[in-house]
Amino acid sequence: MKFINALDKAASKVSHWLNWVAGAGLLAMLGLFVTDIIGIKFFKHPVPGAIEMVGFLGVVVIAFALANTEVRHGNIQVDFFVEHMPPRLCAVATALASFLGAVLFAVLAWQSFIFGRILQTTNEVSMTQNIPFYPFVYAIAFCSLPLCMILLVKCLKAMAKVMVK
Repeated sequence: MKFINALDKAASKVSHWLNWVAGAGLLAMLGLFVTDIIGIKFFKHPVPGAIEMVGFLGVVVIAFALANTEVRHGNIQVDFFVEHMPPRLCAVATALASFLGAVLFAVLAWQSFIFGRILQTTNEVSMTQNIPFYPFVYAIAFCSLPLCMILLVKCLKAMAKVMVK
């Protein structure tokens, strides 16, 4: 159990730092929106490539906030069925769902890394600002790993509940 708690603490700390990056991305997105609107309304000149940059910042905000959202239990859950289950069966369902989620995000990290490498070697860039795509795909791969670890810890804790009862 000590190992599980240490993993949980490390994953929570990493997710907290990733959330700061997501917050910075959100502030940058807000600043870009405001600058673009002021440029359009008062100077008749929008920020070139603002829509592209907002899209890239959206990737940063979502990818970097995923792990902390899971740590804070901010994801949607359907409790209707789980509420009526015995505690042991509920723990089994939590363990299974967490394990499947961890597998999903492990595959996402793996495939995102492969896709990022392809985008890097082909030098794929955005249309107006020529911003390379690959750093954002690598960010998705990187941010999927702490989420995978958090879900594995959740699975292990649920399995511990099953074994104790």
